[in-house]
Amino acid sequence: MKKIMVVAGARPNFMKIAPLMREFRKVRRQVEVLLVHTGQHYDYQMSEVFFKDLDIPTPDIYLEVGSGSHAVQTAKIMLEFEKVALAHKPDCVIVVGDVNSTVACSLVATKLNIRMAHVEAGLRSFDRRMPEEINRLVTDAISDYLFVSETSGMKNLKKEGVPAKKYFYVGNVMIDTLLAHLPKINRSRILSALNLQPRGYCVLTLHRPSNVDSKEALEQIAGILRQIPAQVKLVWPIHPRTKGKISEHKLDAVFQSLENLILVEPQGYVDFVRLVKDARFVLTDSGGIQEETTFLKVPCLTMRENTERPVTITEGTNILVGRDLKKISRSMRAILQGKVKQGKTPKFWDGKAAVRIVKILLQELTAGK
Repeated sequence: MKKIMVVAGARPNFMKIAPLMREFRKVRRQVEVLLVHTGQHYDYQMSEVFFKDLDIPTPDIYLEVGSGSHAVQTAKIMLEFEKVALAHKPDCVIVVGDVNSTVACSLVATKLNIRMAHVEAGLRSFDRRMPEEINRLVTDAISDYLFVSETSGMKNLKKEGVPAKKYFYVGNVMIDTLLAHLPKINRSRILSALNLQPRGYCVLTLHRPSNVDSKEALEQIAGILRQIPAQVKLVWPIHPRTKGKISEHKLDAVFQSLENLILVEPQGYVDFVRLVKDARFVLTDSGGIQEETTFLKVPCLTMRENTERPVTITEGTNILVGRDLKKISRSMRAILQGKVKQGKTPKFWDGKAAVRIVKILLQELTAGK
């Protein structure tokens, strides 16, 4: 029997491993699967609540690495994961996304001659100032199996000289999770809890250093938020790091002065997606939310200069606006006037990506024995 290790460590990973773990349970007589949680996100709202919401089994191994700089965190994960890999000797390690856990465990597995699979491969922002871009490039370069969520990923890997036999267009596991949990999402009571009406509010999420680390950037964002009409409530599930930066720069009073702003703690998956699903529009710098809004047909204004998910622009509801006040105001005005970008669902965003991945992996690992 083959042994596979699935790695997750941060909030964006959990939505991606949930459908994989569900599919692996269906073939448990063919393969042994161990779930490793690195502990990169370690507080309840950023980690455990997602395991509960998404019916992810309790991790078999928990590394408890905690926070730190990129170098410190990556090094800690490598040190701890190497012990686990040597003890359990898996035939394959699966990593997802582009966080530090992804690249750290990829490096360890590859150096131990363990086969590597990367789910959500080939995505590129072409901006190497983003730590996630480095993580994506390194992980894809050393992986044996590359599972791609959109056509841009296929093109990027081909341009980078990756042999065609290594990559597979399987669709988006994030959408697998969304579709599987739609009934639960529709039952969420978060709107009534926050006294919100469908389409009467917008959702904001911000966490990238370029948007939240400097006082200048945060002041710019406060100015942007003032442009949102008073009748549209602004719901902000605030990232702990962002909250810390606002306090560090002594800007709490500036944001508290925004009358239509509703600051809430980070939400679990079900409640957060319900907020997004019924929003008039979303302002974000997240990667995954660009995909969720595209599938849900909710207008998305992405406060970045680039995106590694171009299909959300070419086919979906996403518009890149950066922190350009004129561009944001123009886009918001159009949305509020009902001039909404009509998107379509990209190919293979059909809830079956994990089914394809598990089938291909079992075939490849059996053929490679």
